Amino acid sequence: MKTMREIIGTNIAKMREKQGLNQDNIASYLGLSRVQISHYERGKREISVTELNKLSDLFGVELSELLEEDLEIQNLNLAFAFRSENSVNDLEQIASFKKTVMNYLKMERINAL
Repeated sequence: MKTMREIIGTNIAKMREKQGLNQDNIASYLGLSRVQISHYERGKREISVTELNKLSDLFGVELSELLEEDLEIQNLNLAFAFRSENSVNDLEQIASFKKTVMNYLKMERINAL
């Protein structure tokens, strides 16, 4: 059975790869080293909630999707994830845009209740 660190790491790696990003891109975006990202992806180190939130914005997914263990749900999340470019400045703008879209979708769901 995988630990939560391993589940999160696997999900980060899958979403990163699906969006055509490398560990250096993610490291630059988060202001960390590539080695630290490697540790996260292999489940060797804890990742902060702040960093998880930034990654969920970048990937255009809910934070809970980075914690998801179910393979079918992971695959659905990957299928609908937005693709990104590789520039750090672009990544910050893309993450901001995706966060806006996700907030809009949340508001739409709330208004539908």
